Amino acid sequence: MLKIQAAGLSDRGMKRPHNEDSLSVVPSLSLFIVADGMGGHNAGEVASRQAIESIVQFLRDSQRDTDSWPIPPNPELTVTENRIVTAVKLANRDVCKLSMEHPEYHGMGTTLVSMLLDAPNEKISFAHVGDSRAYRLRDGNMEKMTRDHSWVEEQLERGIITEEEARNHRWKNVITRALGTKLDVEVEVKTHALKSGDVYLLCSDGLSGMIDKDIMEQVLTNTPDLEEAAQALIRAANEAGGHDNISLVLVRILEDDDPESEVD
Repeated sequence: MLKIQAAGLSDRGMKRPHNEDSLSVVPSLSLFIVADGMGGHNAGEVASRQAIESIVQFLRDSQRDTDSWPIPPNPELTVTENRIVTAVKLANRDVCKLSMEHPEYHGMGTTLVSMLLDAPNEKISFAHVGDSRAYRLRDGNMEKMTRDHSWVEEQLERGIITEEEARNHRWKNVITRALGTKLDVEVEVKTHALKSGDVYLLCSDGLSGMIDKDIMEQVLTNTPDLEEAAQALIRAANEAGGHDNISLVLVRILEDDDPESEVD
């Protein structure tokens, strides 16, 4: 069975007065999350923290008996995919509820990217909403694993704008989906096979908006220690301007007999 190493790090960045991002590394649940909160008066921090707490709680409490779940499972999804999608949808409801109950939180929300490992089947499922991203470094190649829910990404997919235009577009930060903005949210989920040696990166756009994947690839290739790599990525984003909060989680996949592996 495959095992994991993991590290997470968050930084306020160079421009923002406080940090509204949240992250979670829960090896016992094979669960990893980055959430990028938005909203005035620190409400973004409330939204991102609530979303993560809701997801962790559901995955801790839920069993493979899907009949007891508060949201009916999608028969087209696997059990793992249903677990993480249900968790994210419940998180959305909880953030909406907080926003409705507390006037000072009105309009808050959060983007989110999550990863749930299915170690026995050597698969990994990503569930995300918004423009927080997942990347994979495999055999020296860095690849974006998620699709941004943003205006710019939609225009790119339709061929209306080019990659170069998207990089500097004045609407590049306009997202089309987030948790907490309405009671029903569409969660995108994808599952991929794992391979020993893979390194996965979950991050807020405070990282991906400051450095490109070539720099990420270089850092992760040249810095095998995950905590040191996380620090190097944060440093690179800040040196590039640090315009936003920066949060990331790194996960390395290892063979069970690897002496460096950590049992989840």
